[in-house]
Amino acid sequence: MGKSDYLTYYNEKLEQALIFQDFVMEKLHEQGITIMNYGSKKYQHEKGENLAGIEIKNDTKFTETGNLYIETEEKANPLNKNYIKSGIYRNDNTWLYIIGDFDLFFIFGKNILILLHKSDKYRPVTTPTSKGFLLPICESEKYCLKKINTITP
Repeated sequence: MGKSDYLTYYNEKLEQALIFQDFVMEKLHEQGITIMNYGSKKYQHEKGENLAGIEIKNDTKFTETGNLYIETEEKANPLNKNYIKSGIYRNDNTWLYIIGDFDLFFIFGKNILILLHKSDKYRPVTTPTSKGFLLPICESEKYCLKKINTITP
């Protein structure tokens, strides 16, 4: 994949992630939880994604794979040499980690996901731009703080 192809792909994925983030924020607002996201890259990098300390990740494949992909490191570009800490290891105000899709998402304590990762019980995965581990859905249901099904009332 060439640099311009990757940039197009990256921007499409980013827009999908932002739409999912807005969707989750609306669903949480319906339950009395209001999230105010930081708009600037400066605050996002220095503080976190939002004032509430909640990271929101869209996993579009978990229903077909049966696993949630929990990110631990990333590269903004596959041509970069090194990965940097991200996801559950990002050094910011995050204490809750929400992951899933438009039908179902899970809310985890970030500390629980770190403990699960350190247990070495779950399969590690490395892609050209990300590292993480696979958390089976049956395990997710045991360890999540809350599971929100948006299809079933």
